[in-house]
Amino acid sequence: MSSLSLQPLIGVLAGRAERVVALQQALTACRALGPENGGQGEEEKTAFIAEQLRAAGVEDLRRLDAPDARAACGHRPNLIARIPGKTERTLWLFAHTDVVPAGPVEEWTSDPWQARRDGDLIYGRGVEDNQQAIVSMLLLAEALRATALTPELTLGLVFMADEETGNSYGLAHILAAAPDLFRHDDLFIVPDSGSPSGADIEVAEKSIVQFRVHTRGVQGHASTPHKARNALTAASAAVVALNDLGRDFPQEDPLFDPPRSTFAPTRHDGNGPGVNVIPGEDVFYLDCRLLPGTEPEEALAAARRRVEPVARRYGVDISIEIAHQQKASATAPNCPAALALAQAVRAVYAVEARPVGIGGGTVAALLRHAGLPAVVWSCIRNTCHQHNEHSSISAAIRDAQVFAHVLMQRR
Repeated sequence: MSSLSLQPLIGVLAGRAERVVALQQALTACRALGPENGGQGEEEKTAFIAEQLRAAGVEDLRRLDAPDARAACGHRPNLIARIPGKTERTLWLFAHTDVVPAGPVEEWTSDPWQARRDGDLIYGRGVEDNQQAIVSMLLLAEALRATALTPELTLGLVFMADEETGNSYGLAHILAAAPDLFRHDDLFIVPDSGSPSGADIEVAEKSIVQFRVHTRGVQGHASTPHKARNALTAASAAVVALNDLGRDFPQEDPLFDPPRSTFAPTRHDGNGPGVNVIPGEDVFYLDCRLLPGTEPEEALAAARRRVEPVARRYGVDISIEIAHQQKASATAPNCPAALALAQAVRAVYAVEARPVGIGGGTVAALLRHAGLPAVVWSCIRNTCHQHNEHSSISAAIRDAQVFAHVLMQRR
């Protein structure tokens, strides 16, 4: 499509700052916490999104809900919307509706569930993760109706549940329930990671492997420590030993930052009934982010080797098992979605895009494992999951303009 045809769409989007604020306020007020995070699910938020799409004239709306008795409505909602283009080839945009808990309210400068505007920024839980994407997608749908333009590609919008707690009720369910929904020659963009400049197009993710380290000793009274075998002491030594696990995997890949596999001790479970009890058991977790090509079994074997001398020294048993894993994924940096996105980013943000890899996990991994060449991009400030999470109003608008450029490009 010519630039003359694109300009009305870009122009309509440029004047939507107040609409961004209104959408963010409404979305934030829907406390879309999954049951694992102490909430009742995403139904209220998804119903609001569907209402906005219907008001924008979107007629092709489809629900692929996943049954979940823990949610108030008995399911986890997944909404798919389509706006026809000149071809059935589709630009798919993905956003998740669930958020993480706000944490201590006193750590926030305002109510996390009431979006607050401060200049170009808006504050509240979920405004960046992943409501900036939701807003950009809604803005694009509304702008298409306002201009009465038929895009070159069909536009597909996916609003998923359960991204923050594993995707089983979200994109994984969608892929299983509707295996023919996506075509391999479609374009797949996940606006759930990025950089403040908009230059980073994520094309690869490390493996995520989480180890559960269980130490078994002998419980005893704190007044007679010689009669016990302190599992906490041994586990502390195991933490130190595993903290050096990276030395066993010195390989580097400049696509990632940091360029190496990483190993970080994280959660520690409760290990006893009182402060006067020497614990006989201890459990902690090691979060591993492995470069593509490094297998989880290799890291597991190396971890077990490192704790063997610790177990002998303290006379305890230390077992290590994989508690969770998601294998590495990658998309070719020159895939059609990446090339179209780079061109659009140059036009809107005036920066040269570059392919990058990340240590975090996004739903793009599920798409890639299904053979679908997904890329991850947005212009964000990277405040997700933090207190005082915030996002840029102008970035939500410009992200929508980037998606408009991709949608309007002839292929």
